[in-house]
Amino acid sequence: MSVFDTTLRDGEQTPGVSFTIDQKIEIARRLSDIGVSMIEAGFPASSDAEFDNVRRIVEADTGAPICGLARSVKGDVDRCVDAGVDMVHVFIPTSEIQRIHTIKKTHPQVVEITDDIVRYAASKCDRVMFSAMDATRTGIKDLIEVYSTASGAGAEIVNIPDTVGIFTPTAMKDMVSAVREHVNCRIDVHCHNDFGLAVANTVSAVEAGADQVQVTVNGIGERAGNADISQTVMIMEAIYGIKTGIVTEKLVETSRLVSRFSGIAVPPVQPVVGDNAFSHESGIHSHGVLSNPGTFEPGIMTPEMVGHRRRFKLGKHAGSHAVRQTLVDAGINPDDKELEEIVRRMKEISGRGKKVTDNDLFQIADTVMDSDVSEKAIEIDDISIFTGIHAIPTASVRAFVYGKEKVCSSTGDGPVDAAMNALMGIIPKPVELKSYQVEAISGGTDAIGCVTIAVEDSRGRVFDSSATNSDIVLASVEAMVNALNLVYRANREPGLAGSADSGQVLK
Repeated sequence: MSVFDTTLRDGEQTPGVSFTIDQKIEIARRLSDIGVSMIEAGFPASSDAEFDNVRRIVEADTGAPICGLARSVKGDVDRCVDAGVDMVHVFIPTSEIQRIHTIKKTHPQVVEITDDIVRYAASKCDRVMFSAMDATRTGIKDLIEVYSTASGAGAEIVNIPDTVGIFTPTAMKDMVSAVREHVNCRIDVHCHNDFGLAVANTVSAVEAGADQVQVTVNGIGERAGNADISQTVMIMEAIYGIKTGIVTEKLVETSRLVSRFSGIAVPPVQPVVGDNAFSHESGIHSHGVLSNPGTFEPGIMTPEMVGHRRRFKLGKHAGSHAVRQTLVDAGINPDDKELEEIVRRMKEISGRGKKVTDNDLFQIADTVMDSDVSEKAIEIDDISIFTGIHAIPTASVRAFVYGKEKVCSSTGDGPVDAAMNALMGIIPKPVELKSYQVEAISGGTDAIGCVTIAVEDSRGRVFDSSATNSDIVLASVEAMVNALNLVYRANREPGLAGSADSGQVLK
């Protein structure tokens, strides 16, 4: 089974999403890197800008073949060919509602157009895919006639789109089986998620004999989106044992890249790639996973298989085993009585509706254990931010790192980004920013903002911290410094010189 990715075409049709050409090329490179068999780069005939984008993606030579979409219009096919694509994907509406209300054609006319356009496309490009738009609302007899015509005219692949997401897995299996029986070429399936069944329908299609799945990263796309690449691939790989050619260890980083570029956050509960996919808070679950991860995880899919990390969350449901493990990982070893009091205080805070971060837990532990942790790895002495309508946001940070003064200046996409880059430039060892969240906890223009930051160290451990301030930049700086101090406290490896690509360390 192979994977056809349409993040750059159908995915970008998500309302409010518009990738820059540089972002499109970077996404294409990442998709090639993880092993997709084809990238649908766009719809060249839709505008001059779209034509140029598809052409530039082709010229970037990312590795995977590039496909362009075309209506059943010869001029559309020509635009795809002129853009240099490896495959032309032509489509025509086939359902009665679409024929009557969008193209005003009879079924025999659709069959005639299909034959003509596929033959034309095949004369212009070595590889042609044909889609019967709204296939799942097309009568099966009419659908098979259209697909047989396309296959006979030279289509390498016929695609079955559930255009408005109304099919069920059983219905999809029946349709693909019928097409498989009568049409002698490869079959794709393209499912939308209007009823939350896109992945299930895609899996059923493969069960019935589909050769290739069409997906998007994070399931983005028109309306409620498309079948998600991570979920579809891991069901195939882990449950069915079907090889997809995808480097699954890179699914999480690919998801985060597209989330950042699209501006659409991945929900924590998103299967496979969400922050909570391998996180545990319940005491029973945490205790079981500490003993054997297979107790409360699928087992056939581990966090490492998708580029994730297992984590124990802190909250009112957390048990003493998970809390002890979190503390021990940071070099804190409470006795049983101290641990009991730490857990009690943590649950008391969580019970009031406050999210408990690692920084909160460590502060509770320090109080209960009467620990002297006044010395911090990083202490900010001063920070200044310069920004404006026509100015590049720039931040300068002066800090003491293990007692030695460090100064770093850096630019960014905004004042917060510049400040984060400057902080990264003074730390002794690289740390990756995993998440940044901000929310207002009061109203008005002077609202208090709460910033929560999570960072990951070189050993894959994630630490989070939060801070509040009416100045969101200062809240961000404080939260980041707190998180960095957690990292270096846990590692206990004082380093000195350090610089990051994001900024220049001044001696």
